[in-house]
Amino acid sequence: MRIVLNNNINNDLEVHFRVKKKKIKIGVVGVGHLGNYHLQKYSKLEVCEIAAVADTFVDRAKKAAEIYNCTPFSDYKAMLGKVDAVSIAVPTSGHFEVSRDFLSAGTDVLIEKPICESLEEADELIELAGKNSLILQIGFVERFNPAIMAMENVIKKPMFIEAHRLHPFFERGTDVDVILDLMIHDLDIILKFVNAPITGVEAVGVPILSDKIDISNVRISFATGCIANVTASRISAKTMQKIRFFGAEGYHAVDCQKREIVSLSKKTNETGQQQIIQNNIEVGSHDPLEEEIRSFINTVSNRSLPFVSGEEARKSLELALDIIKKMKVAEVV
Repeated sequence: MRIVLNNNINNDLEVHFRVKKKKIKIGVVGVGHLGNYHLQKYSKLEVCEIAAVADTFVDRAKKAAEIYNCTPFSDYKAMLGKVDAVSIAVPTSGHFEVSRDFLSAGTDVLIEKPICESLEEADELIELAGKNSLILQIGFVERFNPAIMAMENVIKKPMFIEAHRLHPFFERGTDVDVILDLMIHDLDIILKFVNAPITGVEAVGVPILSDKIDISNVRISFATGCIANVTASRISAKTMQKIRFFGAEGYHAVDCQKREIVSLSKKTNETGQQQIIQNNIEVGSHDPLEEEIRSFINTVSNRSLPFVSGEEARKSLELALDIIKKMKVAEVV
């Protein structure tokens, strides 16, 4: 069984290159690990001009500025009014203040996930963007994973979902619990595909190498009857990023790291017997972060709706905060 996808996002993202003459001035706040990747992707887009970078580590800002021939700042506020669009890749605790200041200055904003630390902060940013007719896109890069995108035309009504997002320990990201650091990627995907009210949440977590929760397991119940079992860990020996969907139409296993899909479904053969077949699902080969940046710039150029909106990011944040609130923290002996 061959499933052919009708996905024209790449063509859509190219339209503005042919019609837009004025370059979009880009800024990046926070040029550490993620911020540098953002700069790399922006530099590939002819419609973009990297105008400025900001980082509290001055040497880091200067180094990035030398590479991309732009102006470095130690204080992001010096960038206000100097760029058309900005990527915000600072720690989560700084998302709200930095984003608020740029939205207030009339700048379109791409924030790395999660949107903020609280729902009140998220609501203020969403309202501010709407009032000023600005773009507010959230960097859930797994939404742009070609394997996840390929599943959009395949999954109909999942009834059980199992997700594992396991990583070795790194200091980066430990300013928040593993729920906001890693699990929120899968929460966002699950909410998108289930698209139903949540009826129950059970969770347990353990702090191991930081003062935050480093490993967690969550069980989420939905009004459709779907159950999601989600595990996230940042203390694993190896990396795993897999999510499995079970439903009446079949079984679909997505390896986000390898960007591969195994999809099985049932089919009635010529003799009337039921048999299991493997579906051939076409998966793109694009780079997820590059596609995310291209999508943001396309949205900025065309003043269209962002691929991952502030409202959607608020839903995943609300679920993540509810998980943290209801979590039973196990003691390490």
